[in-house]
Amino acid sequence: MKDKMTWEETIKYIRTQPAFAALVQKAYFEENLHLNVERFRKSDEFIETLGLIKQSQPHAKTILDIGSGNGISAVAFALEGYNVVTIEPDPSDTVGAGAIRKLKVQYNLSNLEVFEAFAEELQLPNNSFDIVYARQCMHHAYDLGKFVAEASRVIKKGGLFITIRDHVIFDKKDKEWFLENHPLQKFYGGENAFTPLEYRSAMIASGLEILKEMRYYDNVINYFPISREEMLDMFQIKKGKAILYLNEKIGVLAKVPFFQRMYLRKIKLNKETVYDENKVPGRMYSYLCIKK
Repeated sequence: MKDKMTWEETIKYIRTQPAFAALVQKAYFEENLHLNVERFRKSDEFIETLGLIKQSQPHAKTILDIGSGNGISAVAFALEGYNVVTIEPDPSDTVGAGAIRKLKVQYNLSNLEVFEAFAEELQLPNNSFDIVYARQCMHHAYDLGKFVAEASRVIKKGGLFITIRDHVIFDKKDKEWFLENHPLQKFYGGENAFTPLEYRSAMIASGLEILKEMRYYDNVINYFPISREEMLDMFQIKKGKAILYLNEKIGVLAKVPFFQRMYLRKIKLNKETVYDENKVPGRMYSYLCIKK
C-alpha cells in the first residue's frame, strides 16, 4: 500500500475490510449505489433535513447540492421533485460525479444536472437557486471564505443555505485529537475541520443570516446513525450501570434515592457530563442560513 490513497481508493479498500463493514454501511459507501440512495432517503437525517427545508422554504423549486459525493443527496432531492444541480469535483464512478451520472440514468432523472467543479469555483449565475445545500463538505473547503461566498452568490435573495454534518474543532489540540481518531484519515489524509467561529464568520461575511446553529446533540441530523431514542436513553443506561455497580458495593442501600444521588454526584454522572460534545472528536454541526 502506498503512503496515501485517493478518496476513491480509500473507499474501495475499506469495502474489502471486515473491520470497516459497519462504517461502509452507515456512511452510504456500499458499491450498490441504488441501495445507498434508498437507505439515505429513509434515514432520520434526510427526513429531518427535508422537514427543515419545507418548513423554512415551502415554495422552493431549485437546489444546488455542493459536494454531493456519490450522489445520495442530489438524487434524493430530485426524487422529491426539486430541480437539482450538483457540483462534485471528484470525477470517479465510485464516490464522485461518475457515480451521480450512473444514478441519474438508473432513476431516469431529467431534473438533475451534474457538473465537476470545486465549491470555491462555481461557474453558475448569480441569484439562481432557492436553496444551496452542502452535506459533509464545507469542512473540506480549501478556502472557507470563498466557499461560503460562492454559495451565497448563487442563492436568490431570501433563499436558504443549509450545511449538514460539518466537523467542528475548538482549538489546535482538539483538531489533532480529531484527526488521530478519524478512521479514514490515515489512508487518504484529506480530513479537516474549522471552529464554529470560523464557520459563522464566513457566513456573516457573505451576507447570510444564521437562523440556526445546530450543535452535535441538538439534532439527529448530526448524531445519526444514532437514533433519537438511543440518544435519549444514553443517560438512563449509564445511570443504570452506575446503580448496579453501587448495589455490588453497598447492597440493598443502593435502592435508596439518597444514596443513589450521592453516588451519582460523587462520580459526576449527570446529563451535562453524558451529553458533553467535548468528548466527541470532530463532533458535527449543521447550519441553517438565509440570504438577506
